[in-house]
Order: sequence, then structure tokens, then C-alpha cells
Amino acid sequence: MPTIAAMADTHGRHERLVVPPADILIHAGDLTGYGTRGQVEASLAWLKALPHRHKVLVAGNHDFLFEQEPDLAASLVREAGITYLLDQEVTIEGLRIWGSPWQPRFFDWAFNLDRGEPLAAKWRLVPGGVDVLVTHGPPAGYGDRCHDGRRVGCADLLEHLHRIEPRVHLFGHIHEDRGEWQLGPTRVVNCTVSECELPVTLLEL
Repeated sequence: MPTIAAMADTHGRHERLVVPPADILIHAGDLTGYGTRGQVEASLAWLKALPHRHKVLVAGNHDFLFEQEPDLAASLVREAGITYLLDQEVTIEGLRIWGSPWQPRFFDWAFNLDRGEPLAAKWRLVPGGVDVLVTHGPPAGYGDRCHDGRRVGCADLLEHLHRIEPRVHLFGHIHEDRGEWQLGPTRVVNCTVSECELPVTLLEL
């Protein structure tokens, strides 16, 4: 069975992160601190140097280059030999993986959308039957509690999880609510490494 090393929110502090061996490495966004070209290039060089055969990246709200200059960002990822998913699917080691960066509006960061129809339209793109859903932000009620007690997850994403029924849903974004939950057939996993202070999540599918 394929193994996945899952992480999010490295924020460019990857030098201190130990990444375990796995068949697939998945980064669920916030690769950088502010998404400058230099930060993106440095973080991609780190990912490229890791020995994992397959690497998948979804952008996060700190990764401004991916929103502001999407063609440039995508080309940099391709040059590093990494699969970048922007509302797209890829099949790796027999697993159908879908990636999307969007989240409910969160201050003035990247990939913000209003709650309701703008976000629902993105989640409707996800086909049922994907094995691994990778988003940057959490669904409502799971891994979405901020330090002040607010829950900031996406209700529309939660609704579509019941339709999609992936085997695993990976995300980060909320550093203080890392963990794993079971939602019907789906393992819901906040895989944040919280600026590389927490370990990488290792999953076997």
C-alpha cells in the first residue's frame, strides 16, 4: 500500500524539518512565508532535493506568487519536478489525488474567497471517488479551531466531503488544531507542521 508523508505550513523554515521516507510527499500549502519568488525558489529547491519519488504541492494563503503570477509559479514547480495541483487531479501509485488552495476569507492573504457560492463552486469541481483530497484550509468543525476559540473552517467544504467521500482529506492552515478525525469513510487530517515545529504526518493507504 502506498505511504504518504504529509505536511503543511513549513513557511520556508524547512531546514529543521525531518521528512520520513514515503512513496508520495504531499505539501498542503504555505510552503513560504510571503510567497516572493526568491522564497518560492528556495523552498522548491529543498523539495526537489528530497528523495521521495513523487511530490505533490498545493498552494496556501501565504504563497502569494501562486495567486499573483500563476504561470510563473507553475513553471517553477514543473522545473523542480513537482506536481502542482490547482483545482486539478493526478493519479499517483494508483491513488487519485485532487488539490485546491482556496479557503474562506482570512485577513488579506492569498486564495481567499467569500463563504457561500464562491467557495461552493470550487468544491463542486471535485469529483466523487478521489482517494486523497488536499486543500489548504480545513472543513468546518475539524482541525479549524484558532487559539482564540474561533472555528474558521469551510462549511461548504464539509458538505462536499459527504459527497466526495475521499479516503483521506489532508489540509493545514490552522497551526493550533493539528490532529486526525474520522468522518464517515474519510480520515480528516490537519497535517500542519506549524513552521516545522511539529513532525511530518505519515499515512499508509
